[in-house]
Amino acid sequence: MVFTVGGDGTQAASHMLYVEAKKRGMPVSIIGVPKSIDNDILFFDKTFGFDSAVASASEVIRNAWIEATSCEHGVGIVKLMGRDAGYVAMHAALASTLVDLVMIPEVNVKLEDVYSHVDKVLARKGFMVIAVAEGAGQEFVSTGEKDATGHTKYGDVGTFMRDNLNKHLKEKGCGRCFYIDPSYIIRSVAIRPNDHIYCSRLSRDAVHTAMRGYTGVCIGPIHNIISMIPSELIASGKKKVSIKSSAWQSCVQSCNMPLSLSGM
Repeated sequence: MVFTVGGDGTQAASHMLYVEAKKRGMPVSIIGVPKSIDNDILFFDKTFGFDSAVASASEVIRNAWIEATSCEHGVGIVKLMGRDAGYVAMHAALASTLVDLVMIPEVNVKLEDVYSHVDKVLARKGFMVIAVAEGAGQEFVSTGEKDATGHTKYGDVGTFMRDNLNKHLKEKGCGRCFYIDPSYIIRSVAIRPNDHIYCSRLSRDAVHTAMRGYTGVCIGPIHNIISMIPSELIASGKKKVSIKSSAWQSCVQSCNMPLSLSGM
């Protein structure tokens, strides 16, 4: 039995192992387990680690809120995980109820619209909190480069937003940004109880699937029912936030974001 734990790249490799093992007639069962902190694996409800990441991210957002409220026209900016999907930023914003703007990779925005929203929020509240997924705003910071594995090297949208908003606020004559990039502080947190239970469930089901003779599949929940999906399909793409979903629309309403920044 071979168990491959990871996202679309790992499951692509898992499928290649399955094809080669089948070609050689090897009696091996190759089972994938979906793992991605970004929750961007196709078909499945969620990946393990996502709940823990959201819980930790929502606490960091509260830290940014404390900093933002410590001065007149303070803007707290938190950069969160999410190279290609904004699930962590969206859910953390919903969980914290403290965010005024969420930027995700699925929605392109104009800086003029961001500035306008910032000015209106500061005029109304005197402070503001922004949650930005690391893959958002790449139209402003794209490097055009790829790493050794062929993945796109993303520009740093967090520092870009910090520097440009500081410049904007300076021109207005009042306000400053407080920037937090928690990075491995979130990735290294102890697992939360729900994630622990979920991860145990996946591991048991992966072993049961292998013992029953299945191979070349990835197991995970669809509508909370553990299902088997061919690893080749899991590797075919990434799950993204639907801007027409109730979750994103709830996030937009919770943050009181204008239509121009919602993608709708």
